[in-house]
Amino acid sequence: MISVSLCMIVKNEEDVLGRCLDSIKETVDEIIIVDTGSDDKTKDVARRYTDKIFDFRWKDDFAAARNDAFERGSMDYLMWLDADDVVPRESRVKLLRLKAELDPDTDMVMMPYAVSFDENGKAAFEYYRERIVKNGREFRFQGRVHEVIPPSGKVVYEKIAVEHRKTKSGENGRNLRIYQDMEEKGEYFDSRALYYYGRELMYHEAFEKAADVFRMFLERPDGWVENRIDATRQLACCLYAVKEDEKALAALLQGLEYDVPRGETCCDLGRHFMDRGRYEQAVYWYEQALQAKKVPESGAFIIEECYGFLPAVSLCVCYDRLGDHRRAEEYNELAGKWKPDSPYYQRNKKYFDTRRKVQMSDWKKSE
Repeated sequence: MISVSLCMIVKNEEDVLGRCLDSIKETVDEIIIVDTGSDDKTKDVARRYTDKIFDFRWKDDFAAARNDAFERGSMDYLMWLDADDVVPRESRVKLLRLKAELDPDTDMVMMPYAVSFDENGKAAFEYYRERIVKNGREFRFQGRVHEVIPPSGKVVYEKIAVEHRKTKSGENGRNLRIYQDMEEKGEYFDSRALYYYGRELMYHEAFEKAADVFRMFLERPDGWVENRIDATRQLACCLYAVKEDEKALAALLQGLEYDVPRGETCCDLGRHFMDRGRYEQAVYWYEQALQAKKVPESGAFIIEECYGFLPAVSLCVCYDRLGDHRRAEEYNELAGKWKPDSPYYQRNKKYFDTRRKVQMSDWKKSE
């Protein structure tokens, strides 16, 4: 059986750190806590689980902090979590099994990271992250913000989900500030950093600047294909925000150059045409979304509802506007299979029930 060091960086996480460590303490062999400047009771919470607590002087570099934590791990493998992460029970069972069965030649274990959830608590947005790496192979994080360990060696994918259960927002503007500081100092942005800089600008509604950064990223020849596809969607969002709708459509269509259409892009294209009353074109793209191939192992940001509920309920609306009420109702029932409690599904169901009653009443009057 392999041994695992959990290596975490924390700051002012007294409210959630215990929840995180309670969910993982029985499945790891060592807990390393690196504090980057807490002024609350974070360290007191950590002491209930480990005596391996260290200080790290924060210098606007997440990779540097995480690497400091990794350097302190002494077990066969190193694992990372954020303080507001939770390892659900079924994942803990799977993780114990993985420790017993993992081939010791394995260098990296990729695991799903669920970062948002629907009204029923089911993962709505998730992607694979490098979660466990072999100690002694010099695996290190890269990037001052949105840090990552580039996959290499023998990589395995395990369906052992970690859930990111935030209870509060992070430091507002911190990531954007770091990127802007890099830009002001003339630091080099690799393609991944450029992509995430664009996303941070967009989140802060600096749409014109974000659009410029996304264009710069898309001009790079070495951008990762999944980031390139997503960048066309984010570029489109920025262009819609500044009322350049035709350019936004062109950006979405550019995303089709890189690979077969993703469900997310298909839904965006469907929405573009539906919003403009071009329902037949919208139908085409929403039907493509229902057929789109979802490959979580690609590492793409997957919006689950784009492969089921969203295109189905949108097709309901489109077919209703086209006068094909039978197909509209069929697609609403399909949407209900994914989300039976959705207010959209329930409202549409009531609409079709009422419509049938009116038709029946009219038919009886005509007899």
